[in-house]
Amino acid sequence: MINKHTSSDTWRKYQRRLRVKNRMRYLLRRLPRLGVYAGSTFIILVTVLYGGSWIFAHLEGETRKPVKEGIRETQRDERLTKKDLSALLQHLNLSQPPKAGTYSLAQGGVKFIVETSIEPELQDYITTLLSRSKTDRAAVVVLKPDTGRILAMAQFEKQGTGDDEILALKADFPAASLFKIISAAAAIEAKGFTPDRTLAYRGKKHTLYKSQLKKSNGRYTIKTNLKKAFSGSINPVFGKMGIYDLGKDVMTEYADKFLFNQSIPFDLPLDVSTIQVPDDDYGLAEIASGFNKKTVISPLHAALITAAVANNGDIMAPWLVGKVKDHTGKVLYRVTPSKLASPLNPNTAGYMKVLMRETVVSGTGRKAFRRLRRDKRFKNIALGAKTGTINDELDQYKYDWITAYALPVTGDGGICITILAVHGKLLGIRASELAGYVIKHHFSS
Repeated sequence: MINKHTSSDTWRKYQRRLRVKNRMRYLLRRLPRLGVYAGSTFIILVTVLYGGSWIFAHLEGETRKPVKEGIRETQRDERLTKKDLSALLQHLNLSQPPKAGTYSLAQGGVKFIVETSIEPELQDYITTLLSRSKTDRAAVVVLKPDTGRILAMAQFEKQGTGDDEILALKADFPAASLFKIISAAAAIEAKGFTPDRTLAYRGKKHTLYKSQLKKSNGRYTIKTNLKKAFSGSINPVFGKMGIYDLGKDVMTEYADKFLFNQSIPFDLPLDVSTIQVPDDDYGLAEIASGFNKKTVISPLHAALITAAVANNGDIMAPWLVGKVKDHTGKVLYRVTPSKLASPLNPNTAGYMKVLMRETVVSGTGRKAFRRLRRDKRFKNIALGAKTGTINDELDQYKYDWITAYALPVTGDGGICITILAVHGKLLGIRASELAGYVIKHHFSS
């Protein structure tokens, strides 16, 4: 189309309108790109402003955060963690096991109330019982296998033999035949053994000579099964099992599963139980049967091993402190039961209960548990145990062990108990008999 203009003024107006139209067309073509640039610029500005505010607030909070030694405090609720307990409990100066349910203490001018898991009445009963046991030294641990709660941790030391330490936490004592729990569990879970698996040995039950460890059976071979070998604590059966069935690798694996050679977290310092699995055949036989004095364990650790059987293969972390409060009653710490390890599957734990039950029915714990089994009040309580006995390096003392469980069929209120009795020239009350008294008292009261 051709436009005709009659004057210069009209022509200039036409040129201005034309320039305006050209600018609009340019802007319309550039609009999408300008939108992207504008949006990006807006986002960057918001990020810078928000980030700067956050950094300023964070730095300001850090400068205001209180710094104290010992007990750690968080910024708002001032709660304590499990790691803080060791710093707090050291002020209790517990050179003896705790006896009270509640303790009051102060640190850095701050007052705390510590509520323990101890049942004072049970603790007092055990302490009195041990004082009359005629042993040189003795230690007892009672715990709940399903939660890890320590119900009692008592000890006795004849005058002049004490070293001002909590015996239940010391790993100075040969595990002896208690280690057969781990050997039997390894044979069942790793090698497919059952309680009725036929086994054989020669010679006496509680010796371990090299002549008893021959693989072939002879004229004087005695046949038995795993259930009877465990309940009767037959050393040569477990010695042969260590050599020909388990070997070094399996023994090491299951010792590790049951927390040997590693730190076990607890509210008080707990010694590490140690084992060294050798390469030679006789050394393997000694380890598997517990017929050695180098595998050492603490009474608390022994109770946890039994708890794995009682609790269907799981070990719950042991705990002594249930709650910590300040002077106003505000709760600063509350225990949360947690699983520590699962050394066994439930089927293996079930088989192990068969073995440990046989110990109290016809094995080495039969005499001590006879009264409990005949008591109608214990008709619906499952009992199981493992005993162990060995002398010290100089044959001056006899270490006498029992670790046991008592589990109501209702599934509630079960306990595990481990007792170490150290006898001198004269034997005091045996550990298995002491365990019978404690179990009866606990369930009767």
